[in-house]
Order: sequence, then structure tokens, then C-alpha cells
Amino acid sequence: MNRKIILGSVLIILILSGSIFIKLSNDNRQDLINNSEITSVEKDFVEENNELENDNGIFSDYYILAKNKLKTMTLDEKINQLFLVRYPDDKTATDIQKKYQFGGYIFFEKDFSNKSKQEVKDMINRVQDVSKIPILTAVDEEGGSVVRISTNEALVSEKFKSPSELYKEGGFALIRQDTINKSNLLSSLGLNLNLAPVVDVSTSSEDYIFERSIQEDTIVTSEYAKTVIEASKENNVSYVLKHFPGYGNNSDTHMGEVIDNRSYQSIVENDLPPFISGIESGAEAILISHNIVTNIDKDYPASLSLKIHDLLRDELKFTGIIIADNLDMEAIEDIEEATIRAIEVGNNLIITTDYQTSVTAVKNALNDKRLTESQIDNLTLRVIEWKYYKGLLYENQK
Repeated sequence: MNRKIILGSVLIILILSGSIFIKLSNDNRQDLINNSEITSVEKDFVEENNELENDNGIFSDYYILAKNKLKTMTLDEKINQLFLVRYPDDKTATDIQKKYQFGGYIFFEKDFSNKSKQEVKDMINRVQDVSKIPILTAVDEEGGSVVRISTNEALVSEKFKSPSELYKEGGFALIRQDTINKSNLLSSLGLNLNLAPVVDVSTSSEDYIFERSIQEDTIVTSEYAKTVIEASKENNVSYVLKHFPGYGNNSDTHMGEVIDNRSYQSIVENDLPPFISGIESGAEAILISHNIVTNIDKDYPASLSLKIHDLLRDELKFTGIIIADNLDMEAIEDIEEATIRAIEVGNNLIITTDYQTSVTAVKNALNDKRLTESQIDNLTLRVIEWKYYKGLLYENQK
């Protein structure tokens, strides 16, 4: 059965008491059981023309501005806008950014350690000041076990609490206020992108992702996604739903290959609703995991799977930024040319530490005609649109 027909019939969204529910009819449930593995034909990645794709999505108001900006950029500049690079160190970061002009940097706990607010702002301003196009400045400030900034008492008086703690203490009202508080802090430091919230559904303490989740069912997790995205719109800090298509009960992709053998039916019923909720609430970006979801694509990790991207783009109608999780994780260390595959399937941003290898691979693939400039243009266009949408770029800016 065609995947669009399946999803169209099973994703019946009912809004009850502010929550999103998804239910399956008995017939569709049996269809999914009988067709547990999605079959689709991989499309030819090489494009035959150099036309930019029209955009009628979340950033469409900025399509013309972004298209015109793209015309002023060199091929190297367009390539490098696709990389969200791990911040190197204060001594080399400025020179690296002058040379490469990356789309953004992701900062970790070590980058904030023992620094005052002014020192953090100076750190970020130095790379921002040498950027021809304003950069994305990202951090994982989830709360709970993943806090990069709030471990430093000079920046914030106490660590941000986990979503499960917040929910137990004050429900969605407290989660909303926590999101606003995080956004205000990040914005005051010069950070404009939070790689949160974790909207994976996990109710078992044995799950790797449990500690980082809200630890509630699909309905509550969906409302959590909605609450955070809506609250994030009150500031200029963007939030990222992760880890699509849902982490489930799987192990840690930082440590090795992860195989997810859950049924497609289970993923549709339990894992997709929070992402749908976030998309409907205006989510600008979604991060895709490295899990190999066998009943969607048994051959590639989700981040490098065309079928996963088609699910997100074509069936869930997501028009924002797709981010591939860090390509330096052990889960994909045996994948040849992971960076090329990440671009082929349509990731707009690629997180990496080894930027030199990644950039060289893309240039070689362009020279060998395995990638086309049109592919780069269409991915970069959406990043530039996003930067206009976020107010990093503006009309008549040089």
C-alpha cells in the first residue's frame, strides 16, 4: 500500500483539551501489520537543471530575499552554510570562521566553563563579527542531564530542570515559563538556537532517552512539544524538535550502531504525534537521529535515509530546517561518505566536528558530478530563508 495513503488514513488528528490524539481504524491497523516494511524507490539524486525550488512553507515570505542573496554567494560559501560546526576554541575560532564562513557553531559545556556573561558574549561576538552572513549559534540546553550553560553559576543561578521535573512540579505552565527563561538567557548571551526539546516518547526508565524525555505518554509529550514551540516564539531563539522519527527504547547512538525494530504501526501511533504537534505549532527545525529504523528503511540510519526524509517532508508536510545529528557519532562511523549522503537525502544542516573532512568530501563530490550545485543551492536557500525569518539577515543588508 502506498505510504501516503497509509499515513493519510491513519493520522487522524483530533484536538481534545489542547492535546493531539492519533488513532487508527481496525482496517488500517491490519494494513500496517500486513505491510510492516515500507517500500519506496530511491530517487535519482542528480538533478538535471539548476532551478531553485519554489517555497510555499514556513519561510516562504523570505524566498525572494534568500534567492537574491544566494546569487551573491560563491560556491564555497554556499557549501559551508550547510555546516553547524562544533566550536573549536577561543584561539582558533575567528581564523577558522574567516576562512570557511560556516553557517553556524554549536557550543558545549567547556566553552562556557569559568566564563562570565561578558566573556561568553565576547566569545560569540568574535565569530559573529567575522561572518559575512550572520551565523547560527547553537547549544543543547535541554535541562536536567543535558545542560551546557547552566552548569556555570556565573551565568545562571541554578541548573535548568529536566522536562519531567518541571511537568511534575507545575505542569505545562511551568514548562512554558522555563522555555521563556531559557530563551531570555540564551538571547542575552548571543545564542540564537537551542537544540531542544527532546520530544521522544519514553515511559520506561530502562530506555536510554528516558532521563531526557518528559517521561509521559504520547498525548502528554505532544502537548509538551506544542507548549515549548509556542513559548519559543516570544523570543528570537529557535528550538529544535528531536530525535525524529522517535528514539523509542533504543540504545545510545553516541556509542555505536542502533537498530530500531519497532513496527511502523507503533511509530505512527506513539512517536510521530509529538512531531506533528510541534510542526502544527510552528516548529522551525527538526533533528533526525542516527537510529536505523528497519520498518521504514533497513539500509540507512534515519539521518541518512531518503525514506525518513520523505516521511517528514511529504507526509508530515514539514517545510522547515532538517538537521542531521552529529556525523562524528559512532553509530555511523562505518558509513562511507556520510556527509555526501546527508546532502543527497536533503539535510539542510549537518552537525560535525571534523569540518575539514566534510567540506573536502562535498567539494570532491561536486567535482566528480556525484553532487550538483543545484542540490547545494536548494539546501542552502532554506538556511538563508531561515536566517531572514529569524532576523539574522534583513533586507538591504550587505
